[in-house]
Amino acid sequence: MERQQLSDLTIFTEVARAQGFRAAASRLNLQAGSISEAVQRFEDRLGVRLFERSTRSVALTAAGERLYSRSLPALSDLEIAIRELDEDKDLITGTLKLSAPYSAGPFFLDRLIAQFAKKFPDIQIELIYNDAKVDLVTSGIDAAIRSNTLLEQDTHAVPLGPKLKMAVVASPEYLAEKGTPEKPDDLLDHDGIFFAFGSSGNVAPWSFQGQGDPRLVSPKRRFVINNLRSMVELAENGLGVTYVYREAVRDAIEHGRLVSLFANEVPELPRYSLNYRTKRHMPPRLRAFIDLAKKISL
Repeated sequence: MERQQLSDLTIFTEVARAQGFRAAASRLNLQAGSISEAVQRFEDRLGVRLFERSTRSVALTAAGERLYSRSLPALSDLEIAIRELDEDKDLITGTLKLSAPYSAGPFFLDRLIAQFAKKFPDIQIELIYNDAKVDLVTSGIDAAIRSNTLLEQDTHAVPLGPKLKMAVVASPEYLAEKGTPEKPDDLLDHDGIFFAFGSSGNVAPWSFQGQGDPRLVSPKRRFVINNLRSMVELAENGLGVTYVYREAVRDAIEHGRLVSLFANEVPELPRYSLNYRTKRHMPPRLRAFIDLAKKISL
């Protein structure tokens, strides 16, 4: 059925239900003349008279009675379906699909997901840990947790999680063999264990702060790895210096397996961001997750 026919059928049904053009116009918030024109247009298209009209009353013809009795249940079902759809848009249900880097899990995301799941038990959660960049259009995910360097243009981002404190570390054995660098520039002569963004070949820069602008220092690339735990493991085994999240090496530093270098010159990185495409018709499940993330990320 064409859209115009469906509109005319709806108007016809309302006129029959209200038993008059003016009453139907009031219910539909339309002009009485528009209602009359729509009914006449519908009759012309069908080639049959649906109402008997007089100056004082409107009554269904036999053909109109048959059409009304057949169409009313279908239109009622349609009205119910639309009303249920309108109610469902505020229900927090369905499957929340997220992508995140491995490092976000132990830092804050696992705890955030646990709180969210307890608060909204009717939501299913699909959380894929992957350090590679994910296409927000083709992947089918609701949002991606990302560092600022991986945010896409023309998208929205909400900061979440703690600020990312960084650390430069090496094992006591490595420093005993290679010497302890006294300043960041001394790292140029050392073996570096770098973090790689997925399979792109791009590595995370080593940034240092001092009295002037932040500067980048790049040791010799001995390892380029896209797994944080492997980087820490290699550093603990005396195979080089690495630049990682301080939280990832806190225990190793406390127990003497790694030594922290240049603690006052290693900057904090910005918080992660929840990256999503649009605010328009945002699924309630995603809105609920964003609201919770904002509350616990203060």
